[in-house]
Amino acid sequence: MSLWSNLSLGVGGLQTSSNALNTVAHNMTNVDTEGFTRQQVQQADKAYITLSKTASAISYQQVGLGVYYSNVRQVRDYFLDKTYRREAGRQDFYDVSASTLQEVQDLLGELNGASFQSSMSDLWTAVQELSKDPCNSVTQGTLVSEAAEFLSRAQAVYDGLCGYQDNLNIQVKQQVDQINEYGKRILELNSRIRLIELSGESANDMRDERNLILDKLASLANISYEENVYGDVYVQIEGEDFVKGSLVFQIELLQDSSTGFYTPFWPQNAEYTIDERGMKDYDISNALVFKLNRTISTELNTDIGKLKSMLLARGDHRADYTDIDQNYDDVRQSVLMNIQAEFDQLMHNVMTAVNDVLAESAGVTELTKGSDAALYDEINAMYDLAELSDENSYQILKVSDSNGYLTDVDGSPLQLFRKNTTDGYKLFTASDGETYWVYQKEDPAVKESLYSTTNSQINQNLLQTPTRLGFRLEDGKEDVATMARLKEVFTNESYTLNPYVLKKVNLNDYYRDLISQVANSGYVYQSILSNQQTTVAAAESARDQVTAVSSDEELSNMIKFQSAYNASSRFINVVNEMIEHLVTSLSS
Repeated sequence: MSLWSNLSLGVGGLQTSSNALNTVAHNMTNVDTEGFTRQQVQQADKAYITLSKTASAISYQQVGLGVYYSNVRQVRDYFLDKTYRREAGRQDFYDVSASTLQEVQDLLGELNGASFQSSMSDLWTAVQELSKDPCNSVTQGTLVSEAAEFLSRAQAVYDGLCGYQDNLNIQVKQQVDQINEYGKRILELNSRIRLIELSGESANDMRDERNLILDKLASLANISYEENVYGDVYVQIEGEDFVKGSLVFQIELLQDSSTGFYTPFWPQNAEYTIDERGMKDYDISNALVFKLNRTISTELNTDIGKLKSMLLARGDHRADYTDIDQNYDDVRQSVLMNIQAEFDQLMHNVMTAVNDVLAESAGVTELTKGSDAALYDEINAMYDLAELSDENSYQILKVSDSNGYLTDVDGSPLQLFRKNTTDGYKLFTASDGETYWVYQKEDPAVKESLYSTTNSQINQNLLQTPTRLGFRLEDGKEDVATMARLKEVFTNESYTLNPYVLKKVNLNDYYRDLISQVANSGYVYQSILSNQQTTVAAAESARDQVTAVSSDEELSNMIKFQSAYNASSRFINVVNEMIEHLVTSLSS
């Protein structure tokens, strides 16, 4: 082997060790960089020089020309990446649910002393004190003021629940925008990585950025992905193509005109028509990104992704007590809508039960088809809030029969709780000239007809003059019967939280059961979250053992490559001295 070949061998070793040291330095520099994957040097033999070929020899006589720096590769494990991303997405799913229930507890005030329970207790205490001395103006005023405080506090709680829905709604838009940005960046990185690696270079830092984006994307939604032979990563979200080929199928949002709630959908799967303004009017029933009616299950992998959890927690509308009977299966998976519906049902039960007691004492009676068919048909024809059948009944007060007891300023039956937008009773004149106060039934399809938390107020006439309650009969005696029925409103065990709860409770216990349900659900979600955090930590630790930079290992590699560099340098010096000696000897 010639001295010049030996010199080339030494130079190759020097260059290889120098490049390896640069790789070690790059690893050490990025030891704390988020998403960085340690890089590993790969060396390969240079071509061999064959000196002779002998058939009887075991192998050819060859001389090597050293090594070269063939590649620098990322050290990653596909299965650990997939496990970590799936479990991290599941952790974020339950984190949203646990945080939402914590917010609900704060709104109800059970953890900081200013609890809604106190306003319930104060109202019940006011009823008890009134029953002891029903004709006392002080106890009457206390009842009205406590009822006002009770309703005010309830409206504050309900508004807080709605406000948190709005907060989640804003976050939904932000997360969808972020997902779309991730998709565009992945597509850009795909192109750049492909161009760099086709030229024979490595694009490990760009791959690190792309992997970090996949980590973050996996926390927002249930994703699947694969890398093709050209280094492009294709991504699916909830089974639908998101990044594929040269395209990003961005998620769009449809905003509800009444609530402002956003619904993510795939525009390529949606049907639409063009309105008179030239705008697209989408039908997204078959283009939803998330199928929120699916059972939430770890086994089915339907409990993955922060965005889906936000949509579930927020729900798709402001729930009220009508959702309990009308479509409870649609609201019970939503933390906020479920609480809204059950809480509003409590308020509705309190308000209508108290009003019913006052109405009965004022002389309101029930009219059925059988009791007075002619009058029934006339009122049924007047009724415009719903299509009613002959099986319905009406609560009416015949004006000529009223003695003015427990009636309002206009002569209608006195109500402690009134609706904001419609009257509780409507004056009706029959064909025979008689006039009646007819109770306006609640219609679930017409929110203005409901005695709901947001559509109710305390009777302003009672706030100004609580003594209109009176509670003194024509014979001068106290109205003990009304007091007894008023107390039964709070002690009668005839209420359930929802159709899936069989236990019947009174109104005070109803609220306690509601709080227990929130607390138990919060505990369950917090336990799942805690377990999931342990799982994610274990998956991350296992992945870090493969991908993370170890300072000790890199220092060991640095010493090894430094020694190799020094050895190559000394080898070159020796060859150089030999060549110099030969040249000097020949010249002399």
